[in-house]
Amino acid sequence: MSEFFTVAILTATLTSGIRQAVPYLLAALGEAVSQRAGVLNLGVEGVMLIGAFSAYYATLETKSAAIGLLMGLLAGMFMGLIYAFITVVMHAEQGISGIGIYLFGLGFTDLLFQKQVGTPRPIQGLKTKPMNWLAEDTGRVGELLFSHTILTYVAFLLVPAVYWLVTRTTFGLNVRAVGENPHAADTLGVSVNGVRAAAIVFGNTMAGLAGAVLVLDIVQNFQQNLTAGRGFIAIALVYFGAWRPLRVMAGALLFGIVSSTVLTLQALDVISGSVTSIANMAPAVLTVIVLVVVSRRIGQPAALTKPFTRDA
Repeated sequence: MSEFFTVAILTATLTSGIRQAVPYLLAALGEAVSQRAGVLNLGVEGVMLIGAFSAYYATLETKSAAIGLLMGLLAGMFMGLIYAFITVVMHAEQGISGIGIYLFGLGFTDLLFQKQVGTPRPIQGLKTKPMNWLAEDTGRVGELLFSHTILTYVAFLLVPAVYWLVTRTTFGLNVRAVGENPHAADTLGVSVNGVRAAAIVFGNTMAGLAGAVLVLDIVQNFQQNLTAGRGFIAIALVYFGAWRPLRVMAGALLFGIVSSTVLTLQALDVISGSVTSIANMAPAVLTVIVLVVVSRRIGQPAALTKPFTRDA
């Protein structure tokens, strides 16, 4: 256990934790915007899986991580359009629809993987590390902050960008309005269904990107149920962060570091056997604890999960 508390190991664990946090962060930011508009998407996990497989297979076939990234984004966007049609146009119950999207993503990606790939084949993921030259010159701090691929920096830059989008733009004002009082927003000429559809597409595109990052920057491979609950944890992070991007980021970092710590302890043989299985449950246990702690102080959007119809 003493090996874990060396500067080198702790730095490597925290560095990995930042990288592990990125899929959580991207998916949670997208879901936060969607929920601000009054739409709960329990299918984030399924969309992440579809984005992950799309990115994986495109990269495997073209040898281009950039094309893989684009395909992950497009897959998420396409799933957003489907979910918007189901919930906004057809007024389907959001919880059941989301679970359906999750189950579809789980089964569909497994089927495609078995038919198109068969056995896991590693891919060449993202290589570009725009600030790596600083990492080499600034020691452990540089390794912690500057040794990441470009998508890690993009993910964290999206935190202030999403905050600005929601709080400083007309679109953001409309998102908050339709999430709190859609009928009042409608009387002011806001297209409630249009805003909700746009928020859903944005949220699912971010989930697709999260899946692509998981494949291209962390795992560089694909297997059944690759996301392993990350999408559901991302939904929990929205509640943990009270729909505020900065708090969502803090939660994502917490979960990323927990996941990284478990992996490091396994690599050092500090934990093994049944203890490993218990340790692998840490993110899920932490999710339950977080939801219990924050459930009493949550002030969710008033119209969350409530479909909008003018004759209501």
